Formats: sequence, C-alpha cells, structure tokens
Amino acid sequence: MQYWVGVPCDRRQVGHHIFHMAGEKYLRALRHAADALPLLLPSLEPPLDLWAILDRVDGLFLTGAYSNIEPHHYSDEPSYPGNLHDPARDATTLSIVRAAIELGIPVLAVCRGLQEVNVALGGSLHQKVHEAGGFADHRENNDEPLDIQYGPSHPVQLTPGGILHRAAGTDTAWVNSLHGQGIRELAPGLTVEATAPDGLVEAVRLDSPTQFLLAVQWHPEWKVLDNSFYTAIFKSFAAAMGTYRSRKAK
Repeated sequence: MQYWVGVPCDRRQVGHHIFHMAGEKYLRALRHAADALPLLLPSLEPPLDLWAILDRVDGLFLTGAYSNIEPHHYSDEPSYPGNLHDPARDATTLSIVRAAIELGIPVLAVCRGLQEVNVALGGSLHQKVHEAGGFADHRENNDEPLDIQYGPSHPVQLTPGGILHRAAGTDTAWVNSLHGQGIRELAPGLTVEATAPDGLVEAVRLDSPTQFLLAVQWHPEWKVLDNSFYTAIFKSFAAAMGTYRSRKAK
C-alpha cells in the first residue's frame, strides 16, 4: 500500500529566480522506507489552502533545512546576524502542523521540522545551543565528508514505552547531529521521546493516544535502509498512515 505524504518546501532564490524545493534524501527515505509518494507543497505567500491539501494526503513530513525559524515566532529576542530565514516556509509549516493535529493526520518531522512542531504548539528555541550554557556543540563540521557529518555522533536516551523505544528495542541509540538550534522550552502537549547526554531534548511526540506525531532533532533519512533504527522510525510513520487511512475510509 502506498501513501501520499505532504512535504512543505523551502523557498530559496537560485540565481535570479525563486524555487520551491525539498532535499532528495528526504524524498527517497519516504519512498523506500515508508512506501510513500511524496507530494511537494510550495511555500507560497500567502500560503496555499492547507485544509484542502491535508484532506488529500495520508501524512505530513517536515524536513530539515539550512534556514531557521524567525525568532519573533517564539521570542522577543532579535535574530543573530547572518541567521538564514525562510518566512514563507514558516508561514506554511507553523500553520500546517496545527491543522494536521486538528485533523488527526500522522506527522513525522526531522531537524528544523522538530523545531517547527515545538514553535507551532507554543514552545521556544535556543538560537545557538552551543552558546546557551551547559550544552555540547551539536553542529556538524562542514569540512568533513558527508558520511562523517551524518555518521553517529552521540547516543540518545529513549523514553521507556515511547515510539522510539519501541522502534529501537533498546534504551539508547546512536544518532547523527547537524543542528545549531534546539528546544529551549517544550511546548504544551508534547512529551519528550529522547534526550542527548547533555540533557538537550532530541525527540518529542504529541501526548495523545490516537494522534501520531513524532519529531526528532537528528536526520534518520540519511542512508535510512542501512540503519535499522532509522528504518523503524519511517516504518512507524507508515503504520500510522495506514491506521489513519483505514479510519478515514469508515
């Protein structure tokens, strides 16, 4: 069974023109690990009719990105110099997360996607985790090959009985780490799924017995079929989409 998954795009200028794009690694992971057909959703201003879009998909997937959420969405602090933003994506994703929850549509989010989920539901972020005090530097080294950047970086402690704990079958798992921002205040309604050794929240789920919403700070899409834990994350998403489609058909 194949599922339709909405994937909000980044809005980026290439040369003189604006493009709406999503990384191929995310699309391949959805296709091969979740048996899903990704449907790219342009981040237009004003946003598309999100309710009409969500009525036609089985799930929503929020990708990582080079940009960061504009801090005015969660704080009165200014953005730091050189911080790359994508206000069109912010307008799309922060709204579509809330709409998906209201409709009961399964959501899987990674990296920026986790931060979007937290902000959409009323949480806040550290703009620079490595300068927040008490946390490690979770950024990648851009001088290293991609396989090193996306390779195992640190373990995470998995919440007993959670989605990730069941997916991994263990109490801890190794993950990659390629982010400068992270959760400061957890949004109401979210439950911690995993933490880094320094205490930073690395994964969350919606505190609901019926709604599947899982968001992780790392990148499980990277060579997903070579990592059983990463594969299991996408399989959990696929199972939730199957349940949602069956419920919707009744």
